[in-house]
Amino acid sequence: MIIIGNYTIAILFFLMAMISWGSWANTQKMSEKTWRFELFYWDFSLGLLLFATLCAFTLGSFGTEGRSFLEDIRQADSTSIIYAMLGGAIWNLGTLLLVAAIAVAGLSVGFPIGGGIAWVLGILVNYMLVILDRGKPEGDPFLMFSGIAFIIAAIVLSMFSYRRLAKQTSKPSLKGIVLSVCAGLLIAFFYGFVVKSIDNTFVKGGTGSLTPYTAVFFFSVGIFISSFFFNPIFMRYPVQGSRVRMAEYWKGNIKTHFSGILGGFIWMLGMVMSFMAVGAADPAISYALSNAAPVVAILWGIFVWKEFKEAPAGTNRLLLLMFISYLIGLTLITLSH
Repeated sequence: MIIIGNYTIAILFFLMAMISWGSWANTQKMSEKTWRFELFYWDFSLGLLLFATLCAFTLGSFGTEGRSFLEDIRQADSTSIIYAMLGGAIWNLGTLLLVAAIAVAGLSVGFPIGGGIAWVLGILVNYMLVILDRGKPEGDPFLMFSGIAFIIAAIVLSMFSYRRLAKQTSKPSLKGIVLSVCAGLLIAFFYGFVVKSIDNTFVKGGTGSLTPYTAVFFFSVGIFISSFFFNPIFMRYPVQGSRVRMAEYWKGNIKTHFSGILGGFIWMLGMVMSFMAVGAADPAISYALSNAAPVVAILWGIFVWKEFKEAPAGTNRLLLLMFISYLIGLTLITLSH
C-alpha cells in the first residue's frame, strides 16, 4: 500500500483533506431546491462506499509498504472490523444531523458550530489516545490547547453571527443550532474508533489489526449499512418540510443522483488522504488539521452562496474575526508537533 511518512508532506495531505471535508456539502447545496437532503443522502452514502472500495484496490494494494487490501482482509480480526464499522455508524448519524442543520440553517452555520464542536472535542479524544498509547503527550501541549482555545472563540463568534442573521430573516435559529451541536458531539468520536481498528505499526493509538485503507473501507461499510436504519427515520420525521417517501428517490434524474455520489467521492477523498498520512504525525494532529473544514465551508457559505447577504451591519466583522480565529487555531495546532 501507499502511505506518507514525511511530516511536511503529511501536513499537505491533511490540508487537502480539510479542503475536501469543507467542500463536499456544496453538492447538496446545488440540488437542495429540487432534491431533499434525505434523498441526497442515499447517493452520498453510496458514493462514500464506492470511492473507499476503489482506493482499497488501488492505493491500498499498490506500493511496498504493509499489506495489500486483500491480504489484510484475510488476516483481519472481527474486533477491528467492528471498531471501524462502529466509527462509520457514529459518523453517519452525526453527519445526517449536520446535513439536516445545513438544510435548516445554512452552510455558514452548520459547519462552524457542528464542525467546530466536533473539531475541539475530537482533538481531545484523539490526544488521549496518544497518551494512553505512549504514556505521555507528544509535541507541545501549550500550543495545541492554545489553538483549541482560538477554535472555541471562533465557534462562539459563529453563533453570534447567526443569531444576528436569524433576527433579520426569521430563520429557525434554535433548531439549526441544536442540530449542529448534536452533530458535533457525535462526529467528534468517529475518528478515534477508526484509529483503534488500525495496527499500531501504522498509527499511534491503534490497537487493531487493519491497515489504514482496510479500516477506511469498513468505515464506509458501516456508513452504508447504518444509512438503512438512520435515514428512513429522518425521512419519516423530517426536521423541515413534509414527510419524504422512498418512491420520490426513484424519480430523481441523473444530475441529482450524481450530485450525491460526487459528494461522497469528495468527502471520502479527504478521509483517505487523512489516513494515508496519519502515521507521520499522530491522530490528534491529523484530526485537528483534516477537520479544520469549517474554515473552507465558511468561505463557500459567505462568498459563493451569499448566506449572510441579508445580515445586519456589523455581522461581517464578526465573520472576519471568526475566520481569523480559526486560522490562528489551525496554525498553532500545526506548530505543536
